[in-house]
Amino acid sequence: MAVTVETLEKLERRITLTLSADTLRNEIESRLKRLSKTVKADGFRPGKVPMSVVAQRYGSSVQYEVMNDKVGEAFSKAAGEAQLRVAGRPRISEKDGASEGELAFDATFEVYPEVRIGDLSAAEIERVSTEVTEAAIDKTLAILRKQRRTFQQRPAGEGAVDDDRVTIDFEGKIDGVPFDGGKATDFQFILGEGRMLEAFEKAVRGMKSGESKTFPLQFPDDYQGKDVAGKEADFLVTLKKIEAQNLPEVDYAFAKSLGIADASVEGLRGDIKKNLEREVKFRVIARNKGAVMDALVKASELDLPKALVDNEVERLVANARADLKQRGIKDADSAPIPTELFQEQGQKRVRLGLVVAELVRSNKLQATPEQIKAHIEEMAQSYEKPEEVMRWYFGDNQRLAEVEAVVIENNVTTYVLEQAKVEDKKVAFDELMA
Repeated sequence: MAVTVETLEKLERRITLTLSADTLRNEIESRLKRLSKTVKADGFRPGKVPMSVVAQRYGSSVQYEVMNDKVGEAFSKAAGEAQLRVAGRPRISEKDGASEGELAFDATFEVYPEVRIGDLSAAEIERVSTEVTEAAIDKTLAILRKQRRTFQQRPAGEGAVDDDRVTIDFEGKIDGVPFDGGKATDFQFILGEGRMLEAFEKAVRGMKSGESKTFPLQFPDDYQGKDVAGKEADFLVTLKKIEAQNLPEVDYAFAKSLGIADASVEGLRGDIKKNLEREVKFRVIARNKGAVMDALVKASELDLPKALVDNEVERLVANARADLKQRGIKDADSAPIPTELFQEQGQKRVRLGLVVAELVRSNKLQATPEQIKAHIEEMAQSYEKPEEVMRWYFGDNQRLAEVEAVVIENNVTTYVLEQAKVEDKKVAFDELMA
């Protein structure tokens, strides 16, 4: 087999593959003979079907398989001999002008780029940290209490206030004409939680049970209901029931209902603090990792293989379809999703992946088994049965690979922060969790 390699644009290469026609023909005949021993045909005993019948029925498919296999083998061998790192699949086309008794093919493909990482000591990175304060614990306690609240009907004559659950009938009209979604009966919502437009809540606030009111409401220009966006409607609302919220006391019974081992207020606060610190740690790591990756890409130079970008865009589109399907969107598998929407994201992911891979390779930042185990153990602690979570991860190679990728990114983050100019910044708990 004779091989030539041409350099086209940037990362694009072309290899010319020359194969013996006799070799291909002999392989086709060999496969047809093996096939004839098992193929079934009317009027013939198994294994006794004439070769002419087998060739007529299966010749085209066997020829296609042989051509694919032999060209693929020839390409792999040629790329290996030339020490080329192939990015994506080659495009194969038959070439004219081959010598007698030979077939020639052009394989056009891309190679992985040279990644040039600049001086990381010149990179400026903001590293954030956050403390779990007593106020953060109080806020979490308030959320837990709200999740377990009950409601009790208000006495007659009392007006609706924020945090009340109200039951209403309403009908809206635009220029005197009802519109889709503008009418409901026995509709419930909690005042002050922002489920309804502020003008709607303002109108209901202070109303008493049995009272009706008419008021104008201006829909925002960016309102999700396009038919009414930017228009003014007149609403008639009748308030049928007002229920005041009752929040549970923070005491032994409340702590016990949450499954706290030390069912005391101090034990509850301590458990909340531990969980918040774990969540804060992961969020701080994620935020600092993002800053590191941005700086790393900024300090690097490389050409992007189009094949890898196309593959990543296809994967992002497939993920988008899966997300639509999970949300119950009809015909999600065939929904028109323009690939252009994911082009920039695909390029960014490929660029980052290549830069990280080069940094890991050149600085031996691979994840160790001990690091992977420690990371899984830490994640498992936030679950009720950590042992089961650990078995779940260690029982599947794909899940282990995902953890390994996270640990490698953490190693890269640590390495870059050790090299770069780092400015430490305290971030408020609410800002980090937003």
